[in-house]
Amino acid sequence: MTQNTPLHSGPSVPTRGRQRVVSAAQLKAMGVPVGRAAERCRDGGPWQQPLPGVFVLHPGALSGGERLRAALLYAGRPPASGRRPAPAPAVDPAYGDAVLTGLAALALHGFAAAPPAASVERVDVLVPRVRRLRSAGYARLLRTAEPPCPEWVDGLPVAPVARALADAVAGLADAVTVRRLLTEAVRGGHCEPAVLVGELNRAKVLGRPQVVDAVDSLLAEGRAMAEERLYAMVRTHGLDEPLWNVDLRLPGGPHLGRVDAYWPEEAVAVELDTRAPRHSRHDERHEAEWSAYAARREHLERLGVTVVHLAPQKLREALGQQAAVVRTALMAAADREPAAYVMILPR
Repeated sequence: MTQNTPLHSGPSVPTRGRQRVVSAAQLKAMGVPVGRAAERCRDGGPWQQPLPGVFVLHPGALSGGERLRAALLYAGRPPASGRRPAPAPAVDPAYGDAVLTGLAALALHGFAAAPPAASVERVDVLVPRVRRLRSAGYARLLRTAEPPCPEWVDGLPVAPVARALADAVAGLADAVTVRRLLTEAVRGGHCEPAVLVGELNRAKVLGRPQVVDAVDSLLAEGRAMAEERLYAMVRTHGLDEPLWNVDLRLPGGPHLGRVDAYWPEEAVAVELDTRAPRHSRHDERHEAEWSAYAARREHLERLGVTVVHLAPQKLREALGQQAAVVRTALMAAADREPAAYVMILPR
């Protein structure tokens, strides 16, 4: 090839849609060697190389989607062995097992409090812990032993909201931004507070000053939202009105626990499960919490009280289904032995 060979000569490659951002391996499959691709990225050339081994087939600024695709192509390049995990159906194999997280993922999820994808300074990408590829340019690789099952947004693999938020918060020091992101996650219906707290706990950021106050207010707000859904379930699905927010106690005996709704004639109680999920079997605090819950529930059921557990997420996603669960418990009361007498006290 002579010095005067025009940059646009050579094999024809697609320049529309997602294929405007391609990896060196993809170009090679199209018949374009790496040396030729690098030549087209010279000053004044028609292409550019934003990250090692990744080429954008046009000059000028990259769009937000192009920046994210380039980061995924860089993070998803095959390891030195050349082996690549089998991709899921309809997944671009060039991404490998890379998953967008952090602020870039939140931008794709539609968060108003997250910067647009085109202006995210660092694009965080989750990769398996065994990968040895390093961060480069604006692509920051986060190795993880617990890769999430990705959601697909605009054709890109994205961490679920709670995981993306935890990874974003881990890199943020501004308390105002942290609060805005966490608040939008709950008020916007993206995820339940308990799930979010579980992810923040996994990321070991719950104790940070910029997180503590925001989490306390979110848990309170999340419970209030769940209670509103419970009220709506009873009233819109024709259930008898229960006694709301009461304590149960044996006459002259121990406290049996607090319940969110109680039908005394049927001896049916509803509890909203707003606890954060466990992420480690060795978490002593969570083990104690779950043990106390199990003991309380078993005690009530030995006394003939049916305890129905409702998750806030289920109330948000399938209100009618949860109403059917409660209705079934109420109807089954006629076929059970009468429950022990319990005292009902307001909270």
